[in-house]
Amino acid sequence: MASIRRTLSPVYHDRHYENGGAPFSPSSTSSSPSQKSSGKHSSSSDPKASRRGPWRRPFYQFLAFFLIGFLLGMTPYGQIDDANGTDRDRFNFEIKPPNVEESLERREEVAVDGVSFSAESKNKKEEEEDFAPRKLVIVVTPTYNRAMQAYYLNRVAQTLRLVEAPVLWIVVEGNAASFETSEILRKTGVMYRHLVCKRNMTSVKDRGVHQRNTALEHIELHKLDGVVYFADDDNIYSLELFQSLRQIRRFGTWPVAMLAPSKNKAILEGPVCNGSQVIGWHTNEKSKRLRRFHVDMSGFAFNSTILWDPKRWRRPFSHPTRQLDTVKEGFQETTFIEQVVADERDMEGVPPACSRILNWHLHLDALDVPYPQGWVVQKNLEALITVK
Repeated sequence: MASIRRTLSPVYHDRHYENGGAPFSPSSTSSSPSQKSSGKHSSSSDPKASRRGPWRRPFYQFLAFFLIGFLLGMTPYGQIDDANGTDRDRFNFEIKPPNVEESLERREEVAVDGVSFSAESKNKKEEEEDFAPRKLVIVVTPTYNRAMQAYYLNRVAQTLRLVEAPVLWIVVEGNAASFETSEILRKTGVMYRHLVCKRNMTSVKDRGVHQRNTALEHIELHKLDGVVYFADDDNIYSLELFQSLRQIRRFGTWPVAMLAPSKNKAILEGPVCNGSQVIGWHTNEKSKRLRRFHVDMSGFAFNSTILWDPKRWRRPFSHPTRQLDTVKEGFQETTFIEQVVADERDMEGVPPACSRILNWHLHLDALDVPYPQGWVVQKNLEALITVK
């Protein structure tokens, strides 16, 4: 039987084989199934290797980047200095804590005559000096039930609402406190005290005297510290008057404009001043020329400590300072002032030179007008002229 012998191809002579393997031969082909079976057997025999997958490496990378980002997010940063907006400052990323410049300015030290002190303490002292508590203005108003009472009280209340606090409005009624007056006071928005005078007032002339004395007793009892001013409800007051009251140290006075009894001309009553010094008096009524001080009841104010601390002012009288009901009408003002001051040297002109009229006493109250209960008319007014 003839045999055919095949020569090896020269193409495979230069091929490199892994692990020192031989070229293609039947033995190599025969050994490959055994190797495959042994590989399968080895892989199936290692259970840990089967659980290891391609997800472990990405998981560790994700965890590392997450921790880096978390730490960067929790890192505190300051402010980027961009004060002037120039190109140099725009690229200046110097980090400063907040409010560095303000704290440096407050802590800046100033040297005066070789003595250094902090500007912060200086500013605090200036603020404390500028902030001075305002004096309490105590406004005393006697009132009684009449047709124009609601109008008068509301007019005074609207003025007092514009005055800078603190302001205390003491309203005194006779015999009993009326419901109508209480309602008005509650709606004004002004701090008030509603008092009642229990004195038996048989004369209309003495009514205002006793009501003012009730307010003075209240101020003395509670030792209210401020400037006392008698403001009747039928007068007209400027806002500047109440603002000027806080400048009074002991006793202040000013001229008051009023209508003459004939109601056909205006007269002036009050002090003549040289600066803040009282040097004379305005008066036009012959019957009142015998008075020591020519002042209207609404033309003066005084320090409340005169009532409950007389030793401070060296007041000559030991009895309480009150208005007198035993003197003639028109002399209540001068007899009261004589208990407060000795002469014009203890007085202050308000405003300086007494050159302005701050309130008016017009005496325009209507006479013989019926007083409706609760200021409400029960019957409707009938039309006298019908509209065609």
